[in-house]
Amino acid sequence: MGFLHWLRPDFLFSQLNAIDEERKPAGLSPAEEAKERIRVWQIIGIACVCLLLVHYGKYSSNLTALVKWCSDVMSDPSIYRDYHRYEYRELFGYIWWGGINLLGFLIIPMLAIRFWFKDSLREYGWQWGSVHHHWRGYVLLASPIMIFAIIASFGDDFSKHYPFYNRAHRSWFDLLSWEVIYVLQFIAVEFFFRGYLVNGLKRQFGSLSIAVMCLPYLMLHFPKLWPESFGAILFGFFLGVLALMSRSIWGGVMVHVSIALMMDFAALIQTKGLPHHW
Repeated sequence: MGFLHWLRPDFLFSQLNAIDEERKPAGLSPAEEAKERIRVWQIIGIACVCLLLVHYGKYSSNLTALVKWCSDVMSDPSIYRDYHRYEYRELFGYIWWGGINLLGFLIIPMLAIRFWFKDSLREYGWQWGSVHHHWRGYVLLASPIMIFAIIASFGDDFSKHYPFYNRAHRSWFDLLSWEVIYVLQFIAVEFFFRGYLVNGLKRQFGSLSIAVMCLPYLMLHFPKLWPESFGAILFGFFLGVLALMSRSIWGGVMVHVSIALMMDFAALIQTKGLPHHW
């Protein structure tokens, strides 16, 4: 299958039709229909809790408040004072940010899948699947975004926005620590949107599960630059289709990580430069 084949609308629609054909067969009993409806509410309800947790819990101010509370409980003001003076305080804030993303977008959904729904994580894309058969689709998705990002890296808005961690240029320890956090949260994000939501709702909604996923995925990008938020609409849609085609989230993870690393390094090279020491 050549690259141009992936650009044909009829090929895309054929994949959506194939996804719809995998839906749970009609003719269920009233009891089975009720059970399926309850399952949809459970999946979406857990998703709402996870989105709330991540949105309000990810901020480093929550970590600062926690340190202040510990300092007050232990009647030791030096804990809070030393934390504010610590040279890696901003990095700790991003560790907190990454940890909340892992909890809300990966750990909680995985626990729900295994112990509430009694399903296998493989059914939700936690496997390699057939990613290697669809590599052209992932390359076509990532390439224009990477080209655009390289061009945008010459602009002040872009170079000031990335990397999120302002001290990533200080040392290779800072840069690599930040990138590990960044990569892990991408795994969590990809599992939540293209694994948990898309595969969890596929049985009831078919290809419409991709449309359901695209709404919160777009809103996740609202704090970012508007071109990135706009691109998230189509980006999320095509990643959803590819995730169902390949039965895996890992192609989307690789696309996200390659773009993110390229954007960070391009922005650093254009501004502060790469670190000179460990």
